[in-house]
Amino acid sequence: MRASEDFIRVGATVTFVGFIIVLLGIVLTMLQHPASTQMGGLIMLGPIPIAFGSAPEITTNMLGLGLLITILYLFLWKTKR
Repeated sequence: MRASEDFIRVGATVTFVGFIIVLLGIVLTMLQHPASTQMGGLIMLGPIPIAFGSAPEITTNMLGLGLLITILYLFLWKTKR
């Protein structure tokens, strides 16, 4: 049982460190290029994509990425059965 607790602890640590690295990357990008920074994001709730962005082009790209991920998810789910 000790090994499973170690895996959970390592997984949580790696997730936290990754979150901090992404957050620092966003902040440093905004500080280096404050006027020209355009941001966008994609939230996946299961197979449903939610896209947002600071410009219409970014939002469209995020939505396209979300639809691609959704199609890939549905394809892999269908072939698993």
